[in-house]
Amino acid sequence: MKIRQILDEVLGDIQPDKDYEKDIFEKLSVIIKKVNKGQKHIKAILGGSGAKGTWLRTFDADIFVLFDYKKYKDKSDKLSDILEKILRKKFKKIIRLHGSRDYFQIKQGDFTFEIVPILKIRKAEQAKNITDVSPLHSKWVLKHKKKVNEIKLTKQFCQAQNVYGAESYIRGFSGYVCEILAVYYGSFLNLVRNAAKWQDKVVIDAGRYYKGKDVFKLVNTSKLVSPLVVIDPVQKDRNAAAALSIEKFDVFKNAAKKFLKSPSKEFFGRKNMDMGFLKERSGGNILIRAKATPLGGKIDVVGSKLLKIYEFLLAGMKKHGFRIIRSDWEWEKKNDAIMYFLLDKKPLSRTVQVEGPPLKIKEHAGRFKKLHKKTFVKNGKIFAVGLREFTKPEDLMKKLVKNEFARERCSSIRLEVV
Repeated sequence: MKIRQILDEVLGDIQPDKDYEKDIFEKLSVIIKKVNKGQKHIKAILGGSGAKGTWLRTFDADIFVLFDYKKYKDKSDKLSDILEKILRKKFKKIIRLHGSRDYFQIKQGDFTFEIVPILKIRKAEQAKNITDVSPLHSKWVLKHKKKVNEIKLTKQFCQAQNVYGAESYIRGFSGYVCEILAVYYGSFLNLVRNAAKWQDKVVIDAGRYYKGKDVFKLVNTSKLVSPLVVIDPVQKDRNAAAALSIEKFDVFKNAAKKFLKSPSKEFFGRKNMDMGFLKERSGGNILIRAKATPLGGKIDVVGSKLLKIYEFLLAGMKKHGFRIIRSDWEWEKKNDAIMYFLLDKKPLSRTVQVEGPPLKIKEHAGRFKKLHKKTFVKNGKIFAVGLREFTKPEDLMKKLVKNEFARERCSSIRLEVV
């Protein structure tokens, strides 16, 4: 099957159901009219991927509430309080969530709508908060309506590879970055062809602000630490991909290479991580699953705590000499987080070399000798032979999950050795 045919079939699979979309738009219209009724200086509008027309089969809808700039520019920190009073008068139940500026949720049947207070600005320089720029992002994407399907393919590909989302516990490609990349390269296919050859510090400048110039000399370097630099086309001093980690960058690159080598619809379908690890387990290696029940709180904060647990367990296994073949974790928010660790089945030796200080630092070397019975010198350093505390990874993992660092970041952790 040719690549274009594959992509056309994927597009058919990921397009929103028309009845479902109609139902959402009807509910959105009711909410927006209700918010706007009787208001002079604020106006609710459709926001996010809904306004851009870039949402997929499953989506949440955002409503931006624009506050008149002249009247509210000096009350940026009060917008959430003002909006809350308005919403509570018009809706029976709203939920306030913490963010860079607090926002709200309203549930209508099976749908959840997020309502975000925003200053109405004409240019990014007027923004008092990062959310104020969101409508400008929508306007920029809408200038490239012909690329909507390419954007959808890019988003779906990222979701399937588990690299979608800029949240601190994901550190992947945000929806906006996906939109910029698809527009910049002109198509999803051209994007993956280029991504397969990306090196560290690739600069994507869709607004052509720095054509022929060195962006690393003109923009604050603290904003350019990510492996991929995506200059925001509506805010030239902002790296839209600042949250992207090296790990997610590499996953995307490798997925692009594999897709080009063997094109398939499978690259756009969310993989069952559990089944993937079980298949690799068939080689006789050890698979440990840790199931962590999250604490309550804001999604981003809860997710960050779960990520720290995963990183703590992974670092602990490596520190004790266990060879990790593959590891990963997933969290679907309403459920427990599942952390996977696939380890070499070969057991570790009972003894281990303990590295000490250079022999020339006599005071430290002397202390090291007192702590260890058997020592020897290699390459100018003193070493000792000690007994391992753990030779089986499951025994170490049992200790790690009981550690206060892990326990205080979740409600409970349960282990399963496969």
